[in-house]
Amino acid sequence: MNTSNKARFLLQPLETVAGLMQTTVTPGMLLLLSTAAALAVVNSPVNTLYQSFLHTKFSIGFEGFAVSKPLILWINDGLMAIFFFLVGMEIKREILVGELSEKRKAALPVVAALGGLLFPALIYYALNKNGIGKAGWGIPMATDIAFSLGILALLGRRIPLSLKIFLTAFAIVDDLGAVAVIAVFYTEQVELIYLAIGMGFLATMIAGNYLGVRNPVFFLTLGVGGVWLAFLFSGVHATVAGILAAFTIPVNTLISRNDFIASSEILMKKLAVVPDSGTQLPSEEQVTLIDELKELRRKAESPLQKLEHQLHPFVMYFVMPLFAFANAGVVLTEGLESIWEHSVSMGIILGLIVGKFTGISLFAWLACKVRIAELPKEISWNMMLGTALLGGVGFTMSLFIAGLAFNDPALLDLTKLSILIASAIAGTGGYLWLRWATKKR
Repeated sequence: MNTSNKARFLLQPLETVAGLMQTTVTPGMLLLLSTAAALAVVNSPVNTLYQSFLHTKFSIGFEGFAVSKPLILWINDGLMAIFFFLVGMEIKREILVGELSEKRKAALPVVAALGGLLFPALIYYALNKNGIGKAGWGIPMATDIAFSLGILALLGRRIPLSLKIFLTAFAIVDDLGAVAVIAVFYTEQVELIYLAIGMGFLATMIAGNYLGVRNPVFFLTLGVGGVWLAFLFSGVHATVAGILAAFTIPVNTLISRNDFIASSEILMKKLAVVPDSGTQLPSEEQVTLIDELKELRRKAESPLQKLEHQLHPFVMYFVMPLFAFANAGVVLTEGLESIWEHSVSMGIILGLIVGKFTGISLFAWLACKVRIAELPKEISWNMMLGTALLGGVGFTMSLFIAGLAFNDPALLDLTKLSILIASAIAGTGGYLWLRWATKKR
């Protein structure tokens, strides 16, 4: 079994489970269920067991060189790096061949995302610039792509395809902005030696790309065993390694579509005239031709697309729900009384709801007004306003940044509760607004 097939073999069970789940549940629904489960567990007698399990230390490595961290950090620093790796590949694909590949098409989601990043941060900072929560200004900046697209999917055919494309492109740019914020503002101390080692592994991956290496195992091995580990020890958050490693994955194929079709037809004709072995097993000539077809298919596949499709179900149906279950739990009775009085909670709630809505809609309108972008014909401004409100569903990224910003458990619980309330209001409001705006469709 070659290394490419080994990678496929390891991912196959996850893809099978994800395929079964996709017929009954969406990533957004699974995130919601995981959040509900976390809240139920934390507010129950088994909370102590839950907390103990999350803080149980696990070690990976061998004697003399091992990484030992609590389970919660393996989830947040390890599994979430895979999430950011997937996000990085989506960003690269969109920039090269997707909605961000043409200036005119990219202008609207890019400008809207900038407004959606700026206004929430300003609102939060205005309320917390001198308080204990000033480090949390990045929390209300992010939009949760799984939840927001899941809510949009509930409206079915009412929603035009161009609006779904806009929200996807906007959320991808939003994620890129959030990662930049994490890398620059939520990195306290950098060990330059480890950072240099990590950059060396990145350079090796880039060189492999240019030299024609197309085996996903090569990039995964260097990405996990080199870049991620070095960034983990450097002090730069390991999830940043996921984004950077993703940009090195090759996107082009080794042969063109026409060459693939022509060569496949020749091999199929040969296969059709090769005599059978007389048994249930194929003959040696048939096996040789089948192997040639497999190799031809490998050359016609984009490594980035192949890896993205293989990782997508694992991330959406395992990594993100597990992250939600490990991070969304908060004791509801302790924070509800003070949530409307605390500057941190109000900064998050107003940032996600008012800031996102104002920034996205205002910057989108300005982009169209000065003619650097145009609103697609199928999208009305009422639909755009509903989508801007939907942008206030922060959840995954907001929870992630909250964990980096605050160490105080009480403040972190208040932050989590604020994110959940704001995301629920923005999600419900966006759904109802879009339902009204698309009633004629």
